[in-house]
Amino acid sequence: MSLLVKICGMTDELAVNAAARAGADAVGFVFAESPRRITPQQARSISMGLSPGVLRVAVMLHPENDAWRQVLDVFQPDVLQTDAADFDYLDVPAHVRRWPVIRERDAVGTVPAQFVYEGRNSGKGETIDWDLAAALARCGRMILAGGLHAGNVGSALARVRPFGVDVSSAVES
Repeated sequence: MSLLVKICGMTDELAVNAAARAGADAVGFVFAESPRRITPQQARSISMGLSPGVLRVAVMLHPENDAWRQVLDVFQPDVLQTDAADFDYLDVPAHVRRWPVIRERDAVGTVPAQFVYEGRNSGKGETIDWDLAAALARCGRMILAGGLHAGNVGSALARVRPFGVDVSSAVES
């Protein structure tokens, strides 16, 4: 089984193309409060040259349904990534994949088949507790996020054994 690699926080076409050339399976575009936040129009424009094999991920945090619909209509993502509870009220069409976010130390009931596991504060480069993550990784296809960089991703993979990894601020330059 190969490892899914998502590079998040895309803000320009050069970065999108570099991620795709480096072999990313998915690229993330942030529509939540962040230094990497862009508009649906910008995301659409800078991702137009992506091959169909690279997933375009809309990354949101507790969006209003109208904001989500604008992202959906303009950007047309392959995947919506937002906190698990957000899917209870969002209108997500069947053709858009759902990647619910479970945050470190959240009470978890039923674990989704595929999910993103990250720290309390998204996009801050904070390393999570890999032992907690490893226990949860056995319950579904986890995409591990939070403080991953070239110096620790090998150790994280060995300890957690996730389905995929999600990196952002550590690969900005």
